[in-house]
Amino acid sequence: MQIISEKMITKKIDNEKIQKLRAMIDEGDNIVIVTHELPDGDAVGSSLALYHYLNTFDKKSIKVIVPNEYPAFLRWMPGAGDIIEFNKFKDFGAQLIREADLIFCLDFNAIRRVGRMDSVLAAADARKVLIDHHLEPDNFCDLAISYPDMSSTSELLFRIICSLGSVDLLDRQTSECLYTGMMTDTGSFTYNSNNTEIYVIISELIRKGIDKDEIYRKVNQVYSEQRLRLMGYVLYEKLKIYRDKKTALFTLTQGELNRFRYKSGDTEGFVNLPLSIAGIEFSAFIREETNMKKISFRSTGNFPCNRFATQFFSGGGHKNASGGEFYGSLEDAVKTFEEGLAKLNPNNY
Repeated sequence: MQIISEKMITKKIDNEKIQKLRAMIDEGDNIVIVTHELPDGDAVGSSLALYHYLNTFDKKSIKVIVPNEYPAFLRWMPGAGDIIEFNKFKDFGAQLIREADLIFCLDFNAIRRVGRMDSVLAAADARKVLIDHHLEPDNFCDLAISYPDMSSTSELLFRIICSLGSVDLLDRQTSECLYTGMMTDTGSFTYNSNNTEIYVIISELIRKGIDKDEIYRKVNQVYSEQRLRLMGYVLYEKLKIYRDKKTALFTLTQGELNRFRYKSGDTEGFVNLPLSIAGIEFSAFIREETNMKKISFRSTGNFPCNRFATQFFSGGGHKNASGGEFYGSLEDAVKTFEEGLAKLNPNNY
C-alpha cells in the first residue's frame, strides 16, 4: 500500500520526462549507473538506491561504476560490495559502459566530473539519463531530470520513484541508501534542508524500516584513528582565521595527508568545523590532489558560497555548500582565495 499521497508531497517532476524515463527503463536491459569522481554520500547513496530499485525489474545486467575510491564510512551500505571502481578495473568498466544500452548519470552536471571515465562515457552508444540537482547541467544526456532546488540527488530520486508509482517497490535496503544520500548532502539536515517535504520523505523511509540513528552513527561516528589525529592537526596547526571577514581557511598538502595515511573520505565534514567558531560565517578547505587542488566551501546565513566558488574557482553548488577546483600551486590557490575574499565576503551580506 502506497502511504505517501500527492497531497503530502508536491508533484514536481515533469510528467513528460517521467513517461520518457518509464519507456527507457522498460526498454533497457544492460544498464550501467555512473557517478562523479571522488564520490560522496549522495553519489553513492543515490546510485545504490537506483541499483536496488532497478533490480526489482527483470533486467539482464545492472552495474554501478564509480570513477575511483569512495569513503570507507559508506562501505556498509547495501550493495556496496557490487560497486566497480573504474580506476582499479578500467578495462572491465569500459567494456560494461560500451555494452550498455542505458546509462544513468547520477549527481553530476558535466561529463568532465567523471574524471578518466569521461572519454568512454562520451563515446558510449547507450541512451543516457541524467538525474542531478546541481546548477546548469551540460547537454550530454538524452533525458535530463535536473532540479537544483532539491536538497540532494537522493531526494530527487525518491520523488522520481514516487512519480513512477513505485513507492511500494522501495524496500529497507533501498531506503537506507536514499536516506544516507539525503543526510550526507545536507550535513545531517543542517543546510539545504528547510523544506517540510524532506521530513515527509524521511518519515516514509522510516516506515520502510530504516534506523536513521544507526545510519548516522555509521556515517559520522565510525572513523579511523588516523582521521581523528588528522582532524586535531587541522584544528591546531592549519586553521587560519580572517576575523574581519568572518572567514576561516585551512589547507592540506599531499605530504600532510600522507603523514596521516589519508584514505578517501578521511577529511569528510572537516570544512564544517570552523563554522562552530563564534563569528565565523564562511569556511574554506583547500586539499592538494595529484593534478589539482580540491576546494570545499560552507557558509551560514545569507552568504552565497556557491557564488564564490563559481566566480573564483570554476565551481558551484548550493548557497551554503559548494566547491570548486584549482589548477596551479597551493600557494596560488590561497592567493586566489584571498583576492576573492577581498571582493566577496560575509560582510557584504
